[in-house]
Amino acid sequence: MGNERGTPRWAKIRGTLREPLAQLIEGLQARLGDHVESLTVVGSALTDDFRDAVSDINTVVVLDEHGMEALKAIASLAKPMSRRKVSPPLLMTAAYIERSRDVFGVEFLDFQLTHETILGDDPFEAIALEKQDVRLQCERELKALLVRLRQGWIASCGDVRLVGDLLISSAKGLTPLLRAMLWLKDIERPRTIEATLREAAARFGVELDAAITAQRWRYESRRLSSEDVNDAFVAVVESVDRLAAAIDEIEL
Repeated sequence: MGNERGTPRWAKIRGTLREPLAQLIEGLQARLGDHVESLTVVGSALTDDFRDAVSDINTVVVLDEHGMEALKAIASLAKPMSRRKVSPPLLMTAAYIERSRDVFGVEFLDFQLTHETILGDDPFEAIALEKQDVRLQCERELKALLVRLRQGWIASCGDVRLVGDLLISSAKGLTPLLRAMLWLKDIERPRTIEATLREAAARFGVELDAAITAQRWRYESRRLSSEDVNDAFVAVVESVDRLAAAIDEIEL
C-alpha cells in the first residue's frame, strides 16, 4: 500500500540515489523501527543541480518523538552515510513542524517546492505558511548574511580560497531566500540555483551575475585570481544589500 511506513516508493527517485537511500532506510528501521514516521528527500538530489559523487543527498526524517536513543541510533549510521554522500538527516516530529511554521517558513517553502516522500506520509504537502512570517524571516536572514560576508572577509584576511568558499556558500544560502521572495510576490519559483538567481535578478532589479558565477565555482577546477574573488565579493555584498532593501518594500 502507498502509505505503509515500511515500503519505500522509488518511482520519482533517480536510480543512482536508490541504493544509498535504501541503506539509510534499512539502518533507521533496524534501529528505530516504528518510531520512524516518514523519510523525505529534499533539495538538489531532485533537481538538475545534482552531481553524482559530488552533491550531498539531503533528507528529512520525521520521528514520533525525539530523544537521545534516536540520536545515538542515527549517529551510528554517520560513517556509512558519509561514504555514500548522504548527509545526516534533519530530524523532526509532526508537532515540531506545526510549531515551527512561523520561524522556518523559508525552509518549509523550499521543502514544499522540491521534495519527495519515499517512506510514510508527506509531512510538508499541507503546511500553511503566513506571508508576514516569511517576509520577516527573509529580512532577518538577508541582513544576517551581510554581517557574515563582512565578518568572513575579515576572518579570511583576504585569502582567495577562503573568500571563494565564502561566496560559494553565500550564493547557495541566498537561493532559498530568493525563492521565498518570489513566493511573496506570487511568482513561480524555479527549482535550480542558477534559474532562481536569474529570475530574482529580473523580478527585483538586482544584479546577481557575481552570485551566479560564484555558485559555478563549486564545480569548476580553475584557479581563481585575487581580482576575480575581490570583484565578486564586492558585487555580492552590494546585491545582498539591495535585496535587503527590496524585501522592506514588498507590500503584503
